[in-house]
Amino acid sequence: MFNQLLRTNKVIAFILTFIRLYLGYTWFTGGIHKLTGGFDAGGFLQGAIAKSTGDNPTVQGWWATFLENAALPSVNFFNVLIPLGETLVGLGLILGMFTTFAALMAMIMNSAFLLSGTISTNVQMLLMEMFIVVAAANGGRIGLDRWVIPYLRNLFPHMGKRPISKLPHLESKGAM
Repeated sequence: MFNQLLRTNKVIAFILTFIRLYLGYTWFTGGIHKLTGGFDAGGFLQGAIAKSTGDNPTVQGWWATFLENAALPSVNFFNVLIPLGETLVGLGLILGMFTTFAALMAMIMNSAFLLSGTISTNVQMLLMEMFIVVAAANGGRIGLDRWVIPYLRNLFPHMGKRPISKLPHLESKGAM
């Protein structure tokens, strides 16, 4: 019932628009600051790894191992990926274009920051992003998704949704 309300209600679409704009602005400005300010993820990664030791570790050992063995050696890649990802996620949320995907990517980034021991505003942002993801198309109803998604569905009709009983490989076997 709550899912249906989030996915179809027009009043909820307006509320989601305000949430989306707030999140988009936060991500976009954070990404732009990193793009123009000489961002280096190395210090953050080393700090997160250091938080995995001691009496009260705030970073799980398995995550610290990933950071130490995969992320830190690839820090140059993350120095580009993080600012670019934040900027594009922010742009997607502000414009309401590929909204669900943008919110999903924001959730992944927020989760990575939380796993790395950074609390800040990540928790409330993660919760707001979850509402947008669950709301699906209603999250971008008041945005470019209103026109972009139907256009893409018409452009690629074979990618559209069909009932399972209409799938060719099931029809030939007499399923359903």
